[in-house]
Amino acid sequence: MAKKYDLLYKLLLIGDSGVGKTCLIIRFAEDNFNSTYISTIGIDFKVKTIEVEGKKVKLQVWDTAGQERFKTITTAYYRGAMGIVLVYDITDAKSFENIQNWMKSITENASAGVSRMLLGNKCDIEAKRKVSRETGEKLAKDHGIRFFETSAKSSINVDESFLALALDILQKSSKKQGPTGREVKITSNTEKKASKCVIL
Repeated sequence: MAKKYDLLYKLLLIGDSGVGKTCLIIRFAEDNFNSTYISTIGIDFKVKTIEVEGKKVKLQVWDTAGQERFKTITTAYYRGAMGIVLVYDITDAKSFENIQNWMKSITENASAGVSRMLLGNKCDIEAKRKVSRETGEKLAKDHGIRFFETSAKSSINVDESFLALALDILQKSSKKQGPTGREVKITSNTEKKASKCVIL
């Protein structure tokens, strides 16, 4: 039987417990949202095939437990990941401060040159915002990575962010195969919702 995809990318979501990693994955893979919070035990994954530059890319999106007690299980999954998504909650300053620790965890456990992306989730809860968009942008810029503010609940920038990461990985791997232009332009129809969440 012929496989139904051209490329397979393993992505990993990391970040503190409760920032919405599972909700982001469910919104992306199943276009669904459940407001009941159940903490992820260990590790889980969902699969979705998307089209990137004419190629069918199967994304295996791994969901990790944010709790410290699962650290040894979850870090074992860093190694094979081609893209790592760092998630914080814009209404929780501590989850943003801890991104530095998660960055360190990537350096220690992931393959060199892994594509990374920073997501400030729950941007639908503007009234409870503790981390400004500029602060998130600055951290991403300091690390030279892409940044989005997302809302799994309102479905803001979820598909766009995963597509952007898949495109980064695709272009990185094609760069290894041969010289290509460095300029990455992502066009998306994020105009569909009036929102304070911004796509960079």
